[in-house]
This record gives sequence, C-alpha cells and structure tokens, in this order.
Amino acid sequence: MSSSLPALRERVERKLDLLLASNSGEHPHDQTISRTEITAPISSTLIKAMRYACIGGGKRIRAQLVYGGGQCTGAKLEVLDFPAAAIEMMHAYSLVHDDLPAMDDDELRRGLPTCHIQFDEATAILAGDALQAQAMNTVLGKSASSVLTPTQQLLIGRALSVAAGYEGMVAGQMLDLEAENDTGEDKPASLLQLQSIHKAKTGALIKASVQMGALCSSELVNSDALAALGIYGEKIGLAFQVIDDILDIESDTETLGKPVGSDEGLNKLTYPALLGVEASKQHAQDLHDEAIESLSTFSDNSLLVEIATKVIERTH
Repeated sequence: MSSSLPALRERVERKLDLLLASNSGEHPHDQTISRTEITAPISSTLIKAMRYACIGGGKRIRAQLVYGGGQCTGAKLEVLDFPAAAIEMMHAYSLVHDDLPAMDDDELRRGLPTCHIQFDEATAILAGDALQAQAMNTVLGKSASSVLTPTQQLLIGRALSVAAGYEGMVAGQMLDLEAENDTGEDKPASLLQLQSIHKAKTGALIKASVQMGALCSSELVNSDALAALGIYGEKIGLAFQVIDDILDIESDTETLGKPVGSDEGLNKLTYPALLGVEASKQHAQDLHDEAIESLSTFSDNSLLVEIATKVIERTH
C-alpha cells in the first residue's frame, strides 16, 4: 500500500460522503435491512446535521492512523476504507456532544459554527447519536462484509465500541468534567491523573484507530504486533493532547478554528498548567520518540512515522 497522507485524507472524505449520502443505498440506516422494512422516514435535517458535523473539515488523523496500522500488516486500501470512515464518524459524534452547552459550550469548531449553533441543540444531540450508530453500522453492516470477514467485523466493531464507551472516550470525558475545579492545595493534580484522563478521552480512539487498521490484514495479526501498535497509539494519543493543550495557549482562534483559552476559562487540568509550556513541549517530543521506537518490528511503517511527526508539529 502506497499513498500519501493528503491522498488518504481525500480518500476517506469520499467514503464519508458516500456513506452519509441521503440519496444512496449507503445512507444512515442498517444496510442489512431493506428500505421497505423501515417505517420512519429519513429526516433531511438530520442528514444535513450529520454531514455538517462530519464532512469537509478536520485533519482526519484517526483515519490516517487506520491506514497506517493497515500498512504495517499489509492490509488493502479498499478494506481499510470502512474502519477509517467509521472512526471519523465516531470522532465527529464526540465533538458534537463535547461542544454542547452542557459540556464545553463552544460556538466554533473548525472555523465554523458548532453543530448546535448551526442547527439547534436537540438536532445536534440527535446528529451525534446517529453518527455514533452509523459508525458501528459502517464496520458491521452488509457493505463492509464484502471485504471483511465476519471475525474481522466483530473484532473491529468491538475495538471501536470499547474505545468509544465507558471504558474509553466517554470515561475520559467524565474524568475531565470531574477534574474541573476539583484541584487545589488540598487536592493537587498529578501527571498520572492527567495521563489517565487523556489515555481515555483522546488516546482510546487513537489507539483503536491503529489496531483496527491492523486487524484488516488478510492474515491473522499476532498479539505482539497488536500490543506494539497499541503502545504507539497510546503514546501518540497523549502527544496529541499535549500539543492540543499548548495550542490552546499559544495559537489564535483563526488558526485553531475554535476559541483559544477555553481550557483556562473552564479551569481544565492541562499539561501546561501542570508542567509549564516548555516542559510540555519536551514531554510531547519524548512521547513521539517512544512511539517511533515501538514500531521497530514493522518493516513498512512509514505512514505511522510520518503521522507521529505531524502530530507534534501541527499548528491547529
């Protein structure tokens, strides 16, 4: 498999456009059920909100990580397209809900009004719910079964659901909320606490992305290879969050595409607040180096190496 990161980004954009198209057989309903069996009409407003939240924006790093994990194990591009699209749907759902008034109450995402501002709060909640369900349907549905074995579908689906749920991303969101305004002289924050939050909140989906890609190989992937890719994913997930925290301080709203300084305004526990900016930058570099080291057993790992560097050098 040989493709550049920009080409892979365009590839997953096309797949998302197809999977979230209101006028195709791939639109958001269970692909194993015929249209005549579904009693509720498809809401054009819901489809528009889902597409607004998911298509035409974002770095697509998680999708690129799927392709990178697949490169390490020799998976084919057409097989990787399904988990790559699914992980971006799951990520988009998390951003829609994260921006809601009950959570971070943000009005700007990727330089555009957030979903609940562009539509309304109820529509945004439902769009997020639908994206989450469609992410699972993308890897478990009939279309994916044309290129993935039933065992692969189950393993990939389980990896995605666990990473997104109460043991993964949602757990991290909850820990992050609980940490707001919950530290002080009597309850000092620690690096371990911060890492625990972000291994779940940011790192779980990133780790799953790499491993889902590896599971698309036509040959059985051994546990050592999955473990090594898991280490890479954990390190890159933490590095991604460290840089995110730094950019919230050093960047500007136009470059970042969302309001800067929001972490401080919400009294969030961040790496710069705990370590300082310069030490945080060094920590990100150390995590990058450790991630690269974990890939030493893979002969074809160029995409993951490139993504690791992109993560710590990004400006938005």
